[in-house]
Amino acid sequence: MKILFFGDVFGKPGRQALKMAIYKLSAEHSPDFIVVNAENAAHGKGITAAIATELFEVGVDVITTGNHAWDQQESIELFKRNDRILRPANYPQTDLDLVPGKGVAVVSSKNRPGVRLGVVLLMGRVFMDPLDCPFHAGRREIQKLASLGIKNILVDFHAEASSEKQAFTYFVEGQVSAVLGTHSHVQTADERILPGGTAAITDVGMTGCFDSVIGVKKEVSIKKFISKMPSRFEPAEGPGGYGAVVVDVDEHTGKARQILRFREEVIKW
Repeated sequence: MKILFFGDVFGKPGRQALKMAIYKLSAEHSPDFIVVNAENAAHGKGITAAIATELFEVGVDVITTGNHAWDQQESIELFKRNDRILRPANYPQTDLDLVPGKGVAVVSSKNRPGVRLGVVLLMGRVFMDPLDCPFHAGRREIQKLASLGIKNILVDFHAEASSEKQAFTYFVEGQVSAVLGTHSHVQTADERILPGGTAAITDVGMTGCFDSVIGVKKEVSIKKFISKMPSRFEPAEGPGGYGAVVVDVDEHTGKARQILRFREEVIKW
């Protein structure tokens, strides 16, 4: 069983590059599932219903988000309506039911009857909003999936600190098929299979305009760093590229056999 996962999709260049990459990598690797982090898909901030529909129409099975999950006015209703669009699972759980949406999804393969994948989205706390502990929440959700007989489990760990991502990976080693880091928009070269059968990478990287500062126009970012003055957020324009991984999993055991990393700029549209 193969899972194709794309890192943070940023703006229109990211959406265009994503479509081309799905076409290319699907032809080469025949993935059973496609999971995409799209928290920056709407002009760099959040995701809209129209963009979500656009992604599902090109074969995406699950959309994950992160700290920009609520940036669009329609976000609350979007998360209420579609359980294949995830917000972090470690938002506080209360009897008041104040946080809409879900942090976990289970999807079935369109090509292989009976093969299911559980997807868990967690957000780190180092240099991020102080949500509930992702370690405790992650263990809770993984145990729930295991109790349902779900052996193939992918975790999108959306976090700033590499150390937090790596610590969580070792915390759940052998309990999940893969822990894939997102949020930094800079791909790391540490893809690996741990002894317990968990595939891991600290950050999958960005799907967006590479000629930028993590998706933002270079001149805007440079000015802000030099002046320390507030600057208007402006996504970079131009050809996009993609950061992605393909994880090969033994669907009978949930253990990963291989992880392949991809980073390619799309020159022509």
